[in-house]
Amino acid sequence: MKSAHKRTAFALVGVVSVVGTLTACGSADDPADDPTGPVTIEVSIDAGLEQAAIDAFDERIAQFEDANPDIQVETKEFTWSGTTFAAELAGGTLPDVFPIPFTDGRALIERGQIADISGLVAELPYADQFNPTIAAAGQDGEGAMWAVPIAAYNQGLHYNRRLFEEAGLDPDNPPATWDEVREAAKTISDKTGQAGYAHMTQSNTGGWILTTETYALGGRMVEGEGEDATATVDNDATVSALELLHDMRWEDDSMGSSFLYDWGTINQDFAAGKIGMYISGGANYPNLFTQNQMDPEEYGVTVLPLEGADAGTLGGGTLAAVSSASSAAEQAAAVKWIDFYYISKLTDQDAALAEAEVAAETDQPVGAPALPIFDRATYEEQQCWIKDLVNVPLENFAPMTEQMFDQPVVPEPAVATQDVYAALDPVVQAVLTEENAGIDALLADAQTQVQGILDRS
Repeated sequence: MKSAHKRTAFALVGVVSVVGTLTACGSADDPADDPTGPVTIEVSIDAGLEQAAIDAFDERIAQFEDANPDIQVETKEFTWSGTTFAAELAGGTLPDVFPIPFTDGRALIERGQIADISGLVAELPYADQFNPTIAAAGQDGEGAMWAVPIAAYNQGLHYNRRLFEEAGLDPDNPPATWDEVREAAKTISDKTGQAGYAHMTQSNTGGWILTTETYALGGRMVEGEGEDATATVDNDATVSALELLHDMRWEDDSMGSSFLYDWGTINQDFAAGKIGMYISGGANYPNLFTQNQMDPEEYGVTVLPLEGADAGTLGGGTLAAVSSASSAAEQAAAVKWIDFYYISKLTDQDAALAEAEVAAETDQPVGAPALPIFDRATYEEQQCWIKDLVNVPLENFAPMTEQMFDQPVVPEPAVATQDVYAALDPVVQAVLTEENAGIDALLADAQTQVQGILDRS
């Protein structure tokens, strides 16, 4: 496929979506339903990428099409958001292949809102090699994989090394306790005038990060699964997490003046050097670099401090799903794309090198560490394959990589996850915008709301 054709794909989204819908409704004799015939699929590409990242994506598409001459690939900008995804799903505007968070997998599978590609996935040579905890996010109740894990993460504390240095802190020795996080935040704020610590608060991200902090202090937001799921929002760890935020905001004045961050906007301000520390997925560096022009030398990341019994780091990830409107032929092609673009670079040396070479040639990150979706040995072997092409400052990731395999990973709430997070957003917002917000009352209200959500799920 010519690059010029792919550059026009964004303008053709409406046409492509209509075509995909029509072919999905074809008869059994329709050529579009022939898994072996020519087919066009639409795949997602992150919104807001720099041209170099788009060029790298286009090159991978060209390689895929060379290897699969009967499949044409077109692109559509798509970035998952908790506030817009349901409408996109209902409106049929999603591409054939699109990413979803682990938290959405089970519910979409149970409702049949994504394609059942489990038969195709089962034929892949590594289908039974996924980390079982990670694989479960994309499986139905019988263990059939409807959506493929393509990335996993454990939450990390991201920090700006330049701001650390300007504040007189050692960027190679980041905070290892929550008291140290508070102290560092105040020092950064006092010495540099920037926010020492920032917190997401909206589009479900406030609840996501509050849950992360709760886990790190030994608490849980929900206990049990299915009909046995019980809200435990008003636990001591969540109270402690909110009290810490309150004190950093109102006593230390170390959290700046922006209190309506979501994932995209906090990334922007962090990359721009306006935030000293914040919590997000530990594998967030590629997004910061490709979408927000983060200076690699300013970037640092470490594990979260874990304190108290049962403390752990919240773990999640991304699944590749296929639209339920896709035809049999499109589903077969989609699984080939998922295998080629997302997975083969983790399991095959030639594919790993091909991906890394394209990324390196277009100045995209190569070798940024991430929690593996298979086992540690497979991950370390893949890192060895590409070691000569790594172009990220691995020493800046060392505080994370030297400890991440030793931290217990705790899954996100298994029932109505995004709804639970949404219910917690206002709690975080209130604590950061109202000095006398009553934490106990806020959590009591959230407890009732979350239990209602679980009862209806």
